[in-house]
Amino acid sequence: MDIEGRLAERDRSSCSGPEHEERSRSSHTPEDPPEQPSAEQPPAEEPSAEQPPDESRPSAGAPGARPWRRAALLAAVSMALVLLVSGFVVQPFQIPSGSMETTLRPGDRVLVNKLAYRFGDDPRRGDVVVFDGTGSFLQEETSGNPVTGVLRKAAAAVGLAEPAETDYIKRVVGVGGDRVTCCDKRGRIEVNGRPVNEDYLYPGDTPSQVPFDTVVPEGRLWVMGDHRSASRDSRDHLGEPGGGTVPVDQVIGRADWIGWPFGRWSRIRGPEVFAHVPAPGAATGGAHG
Repeated sequence: MDIEGRLAERDRSSCSGPEHEERSRSSHTPEDPPEQPSAEQPPAEEPSAEQPPDESRPSAGAPGARPWRRAALLAAVSMALVLLVSGFVVQPFQIPSGSMETTLRPGDRVLVNKLAYRFGDDPRRGDVVVFDGTGSFLQEETSGNPVTGVLRKAAAAVGLAEPAETDYIKRVVGVGGDRVTCCDKRGRIEVNGRPVNEDYLYPGDTPSQVPFDTVVPEGRLWVMGDHRSASRDSRDHLGEPGGGTVPVDQVIGRADWIGWPFGRWSRIRGPEVFAHVPAPGAATGGAHG
């Protein structure tokens, strides 16, 4: 008898019945209890489609999501406007020394009108002007860290720092064609032969302890500080190119107001002492010196 063949046939028939096929389709029969979740791992709760989103967290595009960005943008725009105004209209200028006392004191902030001479007007005798002294008071440009220079220039443009070493503030005493001399028998400066009573000088100062006699070239200015004994001005550069005079196109603007401190808020008015000075060439006598 073929016993091994019958055993193999029996094994195949026992696995091919309908009951075995039904069990192979499912992991448990209806009678088996459903698998219970573990107490250590609670079932994850699926979010409901109708549940509203959590509004306690502002989205990236919400108005209050980045308040510092708005503040930074506002500060940048404000600074750009201030620099634009100070660059073309009015610039604060911090007085660095006592050379213009008592009209201007160290630490004063004056408002420089940059439009004063932009539309055909030229500086007049008695005007207090801010100018770039490169090429006249300074023959060579000062060198330094370019980054520091830019930061200082920006701070000076809004009156938060002293101006650059090349910027000066002085009073115009003579304009192109004027003959300016010092001094007459009473110690006064003469402009085109007319003595000038400079009532704005620092108390106790003389108009000048240095005698001079010069004719101002056309397109240039003769400038002096009001505190004559503490001012380095046109008198100190007589032997240099330009004879101590400043080109008109180097003038940054006219100082019109004292803006700080508040207790000194006032307008800087041109003195009347130059009102009777004759025009250039009207004076008698030739130029010399």
